[in-house]
Amino acid sequence: MRKFFILFSLFVITLTSAYAQLKTDVIIVGGGASGTMAAIQSARLGVKSIVIEETVWLGGMLTSAGVSAIDGNHNMPSGLWGEFRSHLYAYYGGPAAVETGWVSNTLFEPKVGNQILQKMVAAEPNVKVLYESKWKSAEKKNGDWVLTYADSKNKIHTIEGKVLIDATELGDVMASLKVPYYLGMDSKDLTKEPFALDQANDIIQDMTYVVTLKDFGPNANKTIKKPKNYSKEEFAGCCDVSDPATFNKDNNDCFKMLTYGRLPNNKFMINWPKKGNDIYLNIIEKSPEERVKALEEAKQMTLRFVYYIQHELGFKNLGIDFDEYPTKDGFPMIPYHRESRRVVGKSLFALQHIMTPYETPEKYYRAGVIVGDYPIDHHHYKYGNAPEIDFVKIRVPSYNVPLGVLLPKDYEGLIIAEKSIGSTNIVNGATRLQPVVLGIGQASGVLAALSVKQNKLPSQVSIRDVQSTLLDHKAYIMPYFDVPTTDPQFKVLHKIGATGVIKAVGVPYKWANQTWFYPEREISEYELMEGLRLYYPVLNSVWTASGKALTVAGFQDLMKEIKKEISLEQVNTLLKKQGLPVVTGESALLNRRYTSVLLDAHLALFEKEIDHSGNLK
Repeated sequence: MRKFFILFSLFVITLTSAYAQLKTDVIIVGGGASGTMAAIQSARLGVKSIVIEETVWLGGMLTSAGVSAIDGNHNMPSGLWGEFRSHLYAYYGGPAAVETGWVSNTLFEPKVGNQILQKMVAAEPNVKVLYESKWKSAEKKNGDWVLTYADSKNKIHTIEGKVLIDATELGDVMASLKVPYYLGMDSKDLTKEPFALDQANDIIQDMTYVVTLKDFGPNANKTIKKPKNYSKEEFAGCCDVSDPATFNKDNNDCFKMLTYGRLPNNKFMINWPKKGNDIYLNIIEKSPEERVKALEEAKQMTLRFVYYIQHELGFKNLGIDFDEYPTKDGFPMIPYHRESRRVVGKSLFALQHIMTPYETPEKYYRAGVIVGDYPIDHHHYKYGNAPEIDFVKIRVPSYNVPLGVLLPKDYEGLIIAEKSIGSTNIVNGATRLQPVVLGIGQASGVLAALSVKQNKLPSQVSIRDVQSTLLDHKAYIMPYFDVPTTDPQFKVLHKIGATGVIKAVGVPYKWANQTWFYPEREISEYELMEGLRLYYPVLNSVWTASGKALTVAGFQDLMKEIKKEISLEQVNTLLKKQGLPVVTGESALLNRRYTSVLLDAHLALFEKEIDHSGNLK
């Protein structure tokens, strides 16, 4: 009997070690751009997380896919994106050192980006990353999540946690859970977008298998072996560098084409859409094994383009940098997916919410937690006969993305990150870019952490709590070009903007769109009254506010109408608390900055709760 007991005990110990279970607060599947930021942010709020990552790197499209040229948000360095950029500046020696290519203001070597992200994560004791691990399944048990994964030796383990974040590149976790999602180009009936198609289809954007080339010197010949099925006609016209967004007709410049993604240290990101290495491969619904097989075609496309650059264009000195990635073939670990599944969320973020945010039935701008300024940019060069939508002509200002896109409409406990948020296909052309996805991760981390700390489902967490926390961590909630984190009233101006009482002005502008709050501009009595009517319906019957510039006296009159009287002394006390000069009398003008400070301190409008449509509860 004793011998049997010992053998049984050894069996149990062996079984337990082979099927070990970890416990945490937040489980994050995917250590890409959003998953990494979600982990860092939740950790800084005192919440533990475990990240499951298939590769040995962090950063996803930023690093592991080789797309190390940041598109957009140069003038909106929100939160962790701004922090990551500051690390790049420190490493390379300032902003000018990373402005090496004309596609972006910030370019870097992928391996440097990974090193920075790994250091950022290593500084957070509440984060554990399981590299070379593949998730297998996720299920709810007794209100918690249990996730099964395989490690690098194919041993099976489980993790138990309270909140699950799907930060996979293609939304694979939510698909496995049967969470409803959209895929491909949407119909106008669904999205109400004027540019949408009459009928939906499953066509997604082209993807790219990026490669990093290095200049080995003028006398070097790094020409690769001629790839199979090579034809120079496939890439004829690739040197067209005209810019349809700015009507620049400067074309047929092969060297300029290559410097599109020139990185520091004489390296080149090969990620060129026009007759380049974009390819149409819709692998989203394929199995992991089928994806790997299909992606060989994408690699071959890139190799053919590299050979064309070397052999036909004469850049023999540019060769594949086999030291950039920890791979045998010199390619990044993953491809660049421009599009994913898109969750049926509590919010469906559509084009009209960007173009005319103040005029839509949903007031998503009030629930904003992520900002972006990149245009609607779609890649459909390689599909062949995709229905034509002239994306370049869709002009938009900078925008903010509502919290509801991170939450499935009818599924609890799950947060959706990366490119799988609840946006339309058209809007995905803007929200897919790196700074937005980093912001998606940071917002997901805040939402997950508050859910754990408050013992609430993610859908029950106050939107205002999420926004306030983001502001505390120097993340933008409004897409303001002229209200950076260095502004003394950064939080106040963003909070009042999120109430909708004082509205901003959107400006479609080249490849970096803008929204201006104009803090120093005057505001009229009528403009303020119109903004306050939502919060104080009594003002709907008041018609005494003039179009003249707002003064202290005009502000006091409006406060009397809503029974929130304020004296000149009180006005100056509130201004002093914000470090602003006091006003000399009741005839003094109040600009938008001063008015915002008074509204925030005197009326606490931002503290009034809103729902996922941005409406007052």
